[in-house]
Amino acid sequence: MKKKTVGKLLGGILAAAMVMGSLAGCGGGGGQSSADSGDAAADTGSQGSEDTADAGDSDGVETFTIATVRWTDAWPNDFMNQGIMKELEDKHNIKINWQVYYNSDWTEQKSLLLASGDLPDAFFGSICLSETDIAQNKDYFVELSDGIEKNMPNLTAIFEKEPELKAAAQNRDGEIYSLVKKLPLRPKVANSMYINKQWLDNLGLDMPTTYEELTDVLKAFKEQDADGDGDPNNEIPYTNAGSLSGDLSNLLAPFGTIVSRTGNFMQIDESGNPAYVPVTDHFKEATKWAHELYASGCLDQEYFTQDTSMATAKRQAEGGSQTGLVFAWTADAEMGANAEQFELCEAVAGPDGKRYVESDPTYLDIANRELVITTQCKNPDKLLQWADDFYTDLVSLQTYYGSIPDQIQENEDGTYEVLIPADGTTLDTSAWSFSMRDFGPKYMTEEFQSKVILPESQGDGVKLAQDAVNAPHASDIAFPVVSYTADQLTRLASLTTDINNYASSQYAHWVVDGGIDEEWDAYLDQLNQMGLQEVLEIHNDAYAAYKAIVD
Repeated sequence: MKKKTVGKLLGGILAAAMVMGSLAGCGGGGGQSSADSGDAAADTGSQGSEDTADAGDSDGVETFTIATVRWTDAWPNDFMNQGIMKELEDKHNIKINWQVYYNSDWTEQKSLLLASGDLPDAFFGSICLSETDIAQNKDYFVELSDGIEKNMPNLTAIFEKEPELKAAAQNRDGEIYSLVKKLPLRPKVANSMYINKQWLDNLGLDMPTTYEELTDVLKAFKEQDADGDGDPNNEIPYTNAGSLSGDLSNLLAPFGTIVSRTGNFMQIDESGNPAYVPVTDHFKEATKWAHELYASGCLDQEYFTQDTSMATAKRQAEGGSQTGLVFAWTADAEMGANAEQFELCEAVAGPDGKRYVESDPTYLDIANRELVITTQCKNPDKLLQWADDFYTDLVSLQTYYGSIPDQIQENEDGTYEVLIPADGTTLDTSAWSFSMRDFGPKYMTEEFQSKVILPESQGDGVKLAQDAVNAPHASDIAFPVVSYTADQLTRLASLTTDINNYASSQYAHWVVDGGIDEEWDAYLDQLNQMGLQEVLEIHNDAYAAYKAIVD
């Protein structure tokens, strides 16, 4: 699907206008980003707010301007005005004027929008606004509780069926300022460990089953000619752009350090209470193990000094990967053309004999802020009625993979087959190119999910098939996504950046230099002086409020 040069030129002109502060905004479109947003969006994106804000044409069609953020301008946006998206517009007798932004520019553009108060009718997708954005600008947004009850029977029924979705939607005052999603056809396990099976075979080694065996395998990769090129010194057992946030749920996982993907370094401990992992005993032991790996050369000696692109270049090196281990959603997601060298490994047992895997469904599967309606919108009821259809099975399927019949085939037996892209791209790329994919309101029943046929060779089909290996080890150890009060959000923003940065820098120091035993008490004292106990009190309070809704 080709983008038009006119659209791209228009997008560039509008982006330049925004930088100059001449924002065309709410209800009317302007705000086009630095790349084009598809033919139809480009045609309407330059009109001012008074021209199109909820305006009707001679047929009574109401127009709504909705802003959304895309990861990259490499993916087409034409689908926003075609297929299932167009069918929903026609059904509700509305027209959506999409304001498309891109993630690389969005932080600056969002600040300009919120500062100006000149907003679209709604924001679509959780990538647009943060909880803090909404909490600090509540006067800009419509409280939706009554509107949901009045206009959204599908979502109301889902709230009754799955209260954790209502918990995700509500703030601490019981208000709802955004709609939620629950992604379909999802695995229980996030990242898994993949080992270079080619290297194992070259050295006559078996897949490790414990963290001690994993240590031995990595040392063999380091000390022997694992890749068989005659040079025993050019293999890197494990490489990454090392960080505490990444290692807690991946490299250190055998020690039970799994945390929330929100980046708060929190988990639920064995007593069922929130815990800050970088101050736990199992984190301490895990860090000692990581230092052993680093000191023996099993961790890339550039582990904490290289960026992601450098690590990727080593993993995806031409002629064969330079590394023996990777943590990834699927092997091809990180290893590229070298993916065939790697094989999924069952999570290894840690010191306590348990196997831990990264599993964080309240973050990976459930999210709020998927549709936030602003006070600029003159008819929120109409927009909510449109959004309620996104909570039906067939619409959710098409807003996740693409429309019927181009991306999905409806079979006579009542099943739906997601098609492999004919142009040679991956299914994941196709889904993002022809649907909103992860973003927007969404819900699919388990019964309907069983009727969806996925290709077994790529994308979600591969992930779900591999999920069977480690799904039995999934647990609810990760701290769930909870809601905070406005004051709590302000305090967390003030405290956690310095606290987490300090914990991260100490982790890197201990992995490289050692000395954690000698410096542990001073480290704990410093974190407490920085306000860790207040942070824990906030998380405990928010978790208690979450449990009160869910239980």
